[in-house]
Amino acid sequence: MRWGKPLAYVPILKGKAGEFSALAHVTPTVRSCIRPVMELVPNPDVWDVLETFCDRAMNAVPNGAVLTVDSGALPTARVLEGEAGGPMARLSESLGLRGVAMCPVVRYTDSRDVLAEASQAIALHRSGVCLRVSVAADTPEFLPDHGQIRWLLRVLHLDPEEVDLLIDAGPVDSSVVRDGLADRALAALTALSPWRWRRECVAAGAFPANLTGFPRGRATPVARRDAQLWRRVLSGCRGRSPDFGDFGVTHPRMPEKSRGTPHPNMRYTTPDDWQVFVYPRIRSGNDDFFTLSADLVASSYWPATGARTSWGDARLNECAMRQRSKAGGGTEWRAWATSHHLAVVTSSLNTLGHP
Repeated sequence: MRWGKPLAYVPILKGKAGEFSALAHVTPTVRSCIRPVMELVPNPDVWDVLETFCDRAMNAVPNGAVLTVDSGALPTARVLEGEAGGPMARLSESLGLRGVAMCPVVRYTDSRDVLAEASQAIALHRSGVCLRVSVAADTPEFLPDHGQIRWLLRVLHLDPEEVDLLIDAGPVDSSVVRDGLADRALAALTALSPWRWRRECVAAGAFPANLTGFPRGRATPVARRDAQLWRRVLSGCRGRSPDFGDFGVTHPRMPEKSRGTPHPNMRYTTPDDWQVFVYPRIRSGNDDFFTLSADLVASSYWPATGARTSWGDARLNECAMRQRSKAGGGTEWRAWATSHHLAVVTSSLNTLGHP
């Protein structure tokens, strides 16, 4: 708990079809507890990336909700020749026209042009801003000092109470890395805590970059070290507790361009780990996913709440019962896995106080 308020969950999700589909199908209970950050995934056609993202957001984000949007991975040049402004300006305009409230993500290392566009987006959407500070081992940054914070707030025309602080610890793939990053995240939180931020969050990601090398035909556990990291940070906090953030069922870094069709797979979240099912493709199409789903539903990892756990679990149960004509593909599997993950983490935070 933080000052009498329940902890929120901040899933940092790739702005792709599967993740947006999961977001569109969350229950009202989950929706009230999450503050999603959607990252735009780079593509050579920046205009298409922006318009597709905005269309998906319009269909997935409920009326009145605010979507935190991170376009930091996109090039900051003009979107089209002859068009004024970069990606953030275009996102702000397009989301506004679609009735989606936007909270832009900024970094204190952003250029003056990017911060100027963020300031315009803040003025249009009136939802504040998210300041993302990396303490990750693979993208080290110096923490912003007092003068840099004051300058940033002045450029954005904001008070700290209008800013969400997001401490990003990045990938965590071992216990040694987990402990080191937790210490760095806690140090950053302590150093920046004198500012009265609207909200604070510590996020990390422990899911592998891909499923290469995973055994086929059975479940393999992957420890949720991102949740372990957050609990370590929480134990060292002396002020209010930070919200919990992770990267869903994906690796924190932007994915490489996919090659070929993925083998049937499911990244299934349990209280302590992910059970990763990867099955060989033997039957035509993706029919082997029917077998995978049946094995999952019959396993000890299937929750007591079963198909009622989430929209994704209901779809998995349909596959297990062969109630679907098709078993879906990579986009559907990611959507169902993300749906289940959002429900499990939210429930755990609400009932146990930790993810």
